[in-house]
Amino acid sequence: MLNFLKRDLSKVINVNDMDSLIGKVEIIDIREPYEYRGGSLRTAKNIPMGNLAANPEKYFAKDKTYYIICQSGARSGMLTRILAKQGFSVINVAGGIGSYVGTKRS
Repeated sequence: MLNFLKRDLSKVINVNDMDSLIGKVEIIDIREPYEYRGGSLRTAKNIPMGNLAANPEKYFAKDKTYYIICQSGARSGMLTRILAKQGFSVINVAGGIGSYVGTKRS
């Protein structure tokens, strides 16, 4: 009933604003390995969403910031909200790799 009062702790950046950050920040592509093999942002590490959601402490430190990307931004948006509530510093890369028009694809 009062869900609208819950704070959304997640942060967002558009995928097409990422070029200047590539190589300088931790980018995590949460798509499945077969999707990731089709191309991602340069320097992005592949950690499938299920693995990361099940055990975030295995992959993330709470004192670092991570940029989370998927195909469209839907999965990364959901996961960043979950991880932010657990105290992780995460930023959703909105639009996902499917909307990326830059030149820094892997």
